[in-house]
Amino acid sequence: MTNRTYNGADYIVEPMSGDRLLAGVRTRRIIAFLIDAVLIALLTFGVGVLVFFLGIVTLGLGWLLYPILWPVVALVYCAFTMGGPNSATVGMRTQGLEVRFLDGSRMNPGIAAIHAVLFYASVSLLTPFIVLVALVSDRKRLLHDLVLGTIVVNRS
Repeated sequence: MTNRTYNGADYIVEPMSGDRLLAGVRTRRIIAFLIDAVLIALLTFGVGVLVFFLGIVTLGLGWLLYPILWPVVALVYCAFTMGGPNSATVGMRTQGLEVRFLDGSRMNPGIAAIHAVLFYASVSLLTPFIVLVALVSDRKRLLHDLVLGTIVVNRS
């Protein structure tokens, strides 16, 4: 355990582990991913409508944004939800989860964007194997969590 000072008072930072913090995380993390995928699809559709009208105004040049629409919307969504004050995407919040660093601190939007890029890269390259990593790793962490030193825990 580490002692830290906050506003002049000492407090103890406990490591991010324990049965209470990790109970049911894997299953709820999968459900949260599905909820987030639906929300990202809806957001992408909405932005796609805007890009359609942008394409009309720009005589077709705006339509060149369509191929990068899904990745950009997903990246912005993950960066500002996981890197925000709740430390969780909307799907994670519905499942009672949040992402933290191993010392208990929250992510900023830049690190959350890197987390999302590593997640989508690992999913596209190692789809069935990333779940196996969570089965054998300590604290039910996935590959991108191990790389960045993050953990998904139950909200306290």
